[in-house]
Amino acid sequence: MNIFEEKKIKVRDAVLALDLDGTLTDSKKRISERTKESIDKFIAAGGTVALASGRPTFGVMPVAKILELDKKGGYILSYNGGCFLDCKNNKQLFMKELTHEYLPILEKQAKEFGINLMTYNGDKAYALDIDEQYYMIEININHFIRVKANPLTPKITFPIIKCLMTADGDYLAKVEKEMKKYWEGKLNIVRSEPYFLEVTEVGIDKASTITNMVKKLGKSVDNLICCGDGFNDLSMIRAAGIGVAMANAQERVRAAADYITKSNDEDGIVDVVENLFKWGK
Repeated sequence: MNIFEEKKIKVRDAVLALDLDGTLTDSKKRISERTKESIDKFIAAGGTVALASGRPTFGVMPVAKILELDKKGGYILSYNGGCFLDCKNNKQLFMKELTHEYLPILEKQAKEFGINLMTYNGDKAYALDIDEQYYMIEININHFIRVKANPLTPKITFPIIKCLMTADGDYLAKVEKEMKKYWEGKLNIVRSEPYFLEVTEVGIDKASTITNMVKKLGKSVDNLICCGDGFNDLSMIRAAGIGVAMANAQERVRAAADYITKSNDEDGIVDVVENLFKWGK
């Protein structure tokens, strides 16, 4: 018996929280027609969709547009939980800013570690090094305007929700340990990709925001299905009624999941939706 058969969550009661990169989108950052059709079917049957990403809101919006969440209804959880938006009316339901006083310390640490640091404002990504390869990955995913800011802190005169540190994965794993130790109780530090280290306010992660928002929407966390592949998806996969890992997920993510679906290149989300329809009538 799989977890969907055991839980028998009705589609109209279900909240489907979908990570984007490595989960909803394939290796080329596209949403297949088959995946789009299954999500359309899910929404038409009364299901609720939330796109849950480490990406800034600006980077999630084009995906929400493809799924027509502005017309059909749905939500965006962006900045790794720092922001939650209602797509239909473009209303921000939740936002938690990063304490601005921490920024000069983060910049000092980035320079001591010899890694890049960036943050965001609308369609712009401000960074110490705008030619660094991992910064360019972030630019190409989200189509930001590149802004060189070195030093960074004096240029950031606006509220920020998240910072991102970037470097080679093996080295960044060591940086992550040091950062977690230093910022314990003040900032949430988590890797979304081996080369991306996400920095948000303490208590902010995908799990805390999606579970709080599900309750505010009058839904049950028992009926929350969270799908992901990265380390930053772990919290919501553990908190969900059904936690789903993609076949391509990090090993630790697969180990924490209630169900392992097909990979992001094999329409793994279609398998999840089909299970909901099969067992949740």
